[in-house]
Amino acid sequence: MAEALVIPLPPLPATLTHAQAEDYVARCRAALAAVSPAPFVARVDAAALQEFDSSALAALLAVRREVLARGGDWQVSGLPPRARVLAGLYGVAELLPS
Repeated sequence: MAEALVIPLPPLPATLTHAQAEDYVARCRAALAAVSPAPFVARVDAAALQEFDSSALAALLAVRREVLARGGDWQVSGLPPRARVLAGLYGVAELLPS
């Protein structure tokens, strides 16, 4: 079996609230549209994220759905501890593997 290609998706911005969430998801969809059907891992770098609300989690989960629908796997690196806590409170922490 071929090794999965790692596809870097747009990194999370420093601020990701309701106002930025739709644009972020659209940019990720555009990046995924260029991925050929082969084993791939989509990776999101969340290290810059500082100001966020639950919309950031919703955006990440929307991108995750897009990745899985295209047959890919999914990783989030550098998710800040506060965001991990929020994901835990919402019961979605396991959906954001690092």
